[in-house]
Amino acid sequence: MELKLVKIKNHKKVLPIIQGGMAIRISTGNLAGAVAAENAIGLIAASGMSMDEVVEEVEIAREKSQGNGLVGVNIMVAATECLDLVRTSLEAAVDLIVVGAGFSKDVFKIIKESNSKTAVVPVVSSAKAARLSYKLGADAIVVEGTEAGGHLGTDRPMKEILQEVLVEIDGRIPVFAAGGVLYGKDICEVINMGAKGVQMGTRFVMSEECNADIKFKEMYLRYGETETVKFLSPAGYPGRAVPNKYIDRVNAGEITDRCTHLCLKSCSRKFCIIESLIRAQQGDVENGIVFAGKRFNEIKDILPVKTIINNLVTEIAEC
Repeated sequence: MELKLVKIKNHKKVLPIIQGGMAIRISTGNLAGAVAAENAIGLIAASGMSMDEVVEEVEIAREKSQGNGLVGVNIMVAATECLDLVRTSLEAAVDLIVVGAGFSKDVFKIIKESNSKTAVVPVVSSAKAARLSYKLGADAIVVEGTEAGGHLGTDRPMKEILQEVLVEIDGRIPVFAAGGVLYGKDICEVINMGAKGVQMGTRFVMSEECNADIKFKEMYLRYGETETVKFLSPAGYPGRAVPNKYIDRVNAGEITDRCTHLCLKSCSRKFCIIESLIRAQQGDVENGIVFAGKRFNEIKDILPVKTIINNLVTEIAEC
């Protein structure tokens, strides 16, 4: 299959591969810039960062991209500072803002009223959300299924939702598929269905440029024959992660580290999701949450971003 470049809003055409925005500080400027340098789409996970930090990471990504690809940010709608992060990202003139973990009409309004070149790309898990997103001015849509890592908006398979969204959108804006995408053959399958491209998170965690501690990445390899587990996040969404003692205690209701960050608009405060993610990102993988997609156990190596993308392009050509 010939991999066709995709155009979002009025930006240049790029490879139809979005590197997922993974918080907390898993997807930073180093990773996003490396992906953009290969003429794909790199995202910085802004949730959990200060406004100054977001600007700094965008600058790092831009410098590393060498003018190639697109650089954007991913923002959780559930985050208390969601709208401030949107405004900061607009001021930084990012190419796109990807918003997930909730839905906000205000995000669309702010971006539209800014008259900027920044594209707005919501992550949806239903045709209904896709329809509303298009009506509000989405420039592209990411369809995420239950196979994805992190916070989940559905228990339905990605391809099932994708079929419905493609009928709803009917080619009017690009649709990207997310959840369970690891190889070129996976990309070929969703493109043959009608998607323009994919968003991939888990594969890029296992890149040399990813900001996760080496112990985080090694956990993917160490539990290579183990499936992910789900748990209920204080954010109100189910989460998918690598099994460990901490998740066992979360599911047993034994965690008592109360939230003090107030980083979410709505939080059960049964435990602190941001602290658990920070601990894991910094290498304390048995006392934190290691988010991962359902197929994480198929990844057997840590590679440079350039190699990952070159491998995908080669595999797609062989479909």
